[in-house]
Amino acid sequence: MTSYNKVGIFGGDKRHVCMTSSLLDKGYSVCTYMLQEKIIHKNHTTAQNLYELIKFNKILIGPIAMSSFILNKEDQTSLTNMLTNEHLLFAGNIPRNIIELCKEKKAFSYDLLKNDKIAIMNAIATAEGTIMEAIKNSDSNLHGSNCLVLGYGRCGKVLAAKLKGLDAKVTIAARSPEALAYADAAGHSTVFLNKMNSSLSDYHFIFNTIPSLVLGQESLMNVSSDVLIIDIASAPGGVDYDYAKGHGIKAELCLGLPGKVAPKTSANILLNEIEGFLIERSD
Repeated sequence: MTSYNKVGIFGGDKRHVCMTSSLLDKGYSVCTYMLQEKIIHKNHTTAQNLYELIKFNKILIGPIAMSSFILNKEDQTSLTNMLTNEHLLFAGNIPRNIIELCKEKKAFSYDLLKNDKIAIMNAIATAEGTIMEAIKNSDSNLHGSNCLVLGYGRCGKVLAAKLKGLDAKVTIAARSPEALAYADAAGHSTVFLNKMNSSLSDYHFIFNTIPSLVLGQESLMNVSSDVLIIDIASAPGGVDYDYAKGHGIKAELCLGLPGKVAPKTSANILLNEIEGFLIERSD
C-alpha cells in the first residue's frame, strides 16, 4: 500500500515552498528537488536528482505550470523509468506526453488546474497580481482609465470585475457572442476580438488572458503610444514582443502570479484538495 505520509515535491515556485513548510508542520516527511528556497527541518531532505525523489516517494507534487517546467535529459529518463502504478502525481497544466506516460505506467496523475475550485481561486490571485503589475508599471491611475480585457474566461471575468470595482472603464474583447453577452450582463462594454483594432488607441491599459497571438503587429500598430499591456496568458503569451520592443510599446509578460502575490493562500488551496483526495483514497 502506498504510504501517504511521505511526499516528494519538485520544481515549482513559492507556493511549493509554502506547501513544503505546511506539510512538514503537519508531520509529513518531505523530500524536495529544485525547490526555490532552502528548507531546514528534521523531516525534510533534498534529493540530488529526480531519480532519487521518485524512488523514495510515491506521492509527487510537481509545478503548477508543469508545461513550462524543463526537465534535463537525466530527469526525463528518470521520470520514464521510475514511475510505477504506486505513484500519484499532482501538478498543473500537465503536458500530454506526461499524462500518456502515467497511463502507460498505470501511475495516477491529477491536473490541479482542471479542478474548478482551484482554477477559480487561482483566477482570483492572478487578477490581484495583474492589477499589482499594472499599478507598479504605470504612472497613471486605474481609476477612470479605459481598460481593455482580452478574453472572458475565468481570469478575464475575475479581472474585469476587480477593475470595475476600482472604477476603471472596462471593455471586454472576445470571439464568442456568448462571452460578450455575459460581459454585457456584468456591466462591461464589449467588442468582438476581430473588430477591436480600430479602437485600440482608446485604451490606457490592455490586459491579455488569451493564450494565442492576439496582439500581433497589425494590432500593435493601433495602440496608444503610452499604453501598458499586461499579458497573463501562458508562455509565450499573446503579444508580438519583438515588435512591441522595437516600437517602444510597453508590454509585460507576467507568469505565475499566484505564486508571487499570494503563495501561502494558493498553497493552502492546493494542499486542501490534495490532502482531501489522499484521505478519500485511503478510506
